[in-house]
Amino acid sequence: MASGHPSGNTIARGRPMQTSEQGRAFLEGHEGVALRAYRCPAGKWTIGAGLTAASGVVVPKAGMVITRTEANRLLALALMRNYEPAVGAAMPGAKQHEFDAGVSFHFNTGAIGRATWVKRWRVKAPVSEIRAALGEWRKGGGKVLPGLVLRRAEEFEMLAYGRYAGIDRVATVPVRADGLARFAVPVSEAEIAEIRKGFASLGFDPGTNAHGVLATTAREFQRRYGLTVDGIIGRATLSALQRALDARVKVQAGVVGAGGSAGGVTAARELPEAAPAGLADALSAAPWIEPIILGLGAIWLAWLAWTYRDALAARLDRRFPRIAAKLRSI
Repeated sequence: MASGHPSGNTIARGRPMQTSEQGRAFLEGHEGVALRAYRCPAGKWTIGAGLTAASGVVVPKAGMVITRTEANRLLALALMRNYEPAVGAAMPGAKQHEFDAGVSFHFNTGAIGRATWVKRWRVKAPVSEIRAALGEWRKGGGKVLPGLVLRRAEEFEMLAYGRYAGIDRVATVPVRADGLARFAVPVSEAEIAEIRKGFASLGFDPGTNAHGVLATTAREFQRRYGLTVDGIIGRATLSALQRALDARVKVQAGVVGAGGSAGGVTAARELPEAAPAGLADALSAAPWIEPIILGLGAIWLAWLAWTYRDALAARLDRRFPRIAAKLRSI
């Protein structure tokens, strides 16, 4: 493949090939780097460039703070242990920029051993075929994600031509001149619109500028959710936002299921004609069913409160700061 870089091998001076400094910067530009531990959307404590306890190099905990130097060290260690060996095996004879592209892809997908684009790269297929195959890895949750479309495009540029795009995304710029928070990870206009909508639905004013979110709003959100208060919207802030929105949807569903005003057992007493025959009679004949269902609903809501205790802490922050701080610490 075309490149202005010198040839490289997976073995250099007796050592397995490692991700270059530029390669790590590229990866951090897409993953974001959080120096304070946060919960990912799945609820796992995370720190640095998306490292959880599963990385085997760090066990993030509530309140944990690391330096930028430590974040770099942990990422390099995680790559060496968990990703670089697999990429080296899947891409023998790779030049440095090709290896770096493979590492970024594998870090994001874990699929270096089965991806079609890697097989085509090994047989020196036309670059158009490799680009198309790499571009197929653009979905999350069954949907095409703009962030993944961009990442695959930039990984191809690195793979084919040695161009490292966007490696300055982790540069610290506290506030933009227009008063909007800076995004530390790549986002599209459509994603910004969704982020603004999310902040607004939680009671945080995103401002009138459709191109972003007010830095002051980002700081207030970060303060209430126990994040680093810097007015920069990165992976930690977006994860907290997603968890808060998920918690809201599930709690509302739980209230409905437990017999809230939107439905549940109470509404079941007024079943439509299309309801299964005998269901209304069964509920009337067995009044003990209602407290059982309500009890299960209460247990469900309690489980949700525990699972999303970080979101609950943010809600309690103003009136019960000590309780909020305790919830964030566990």
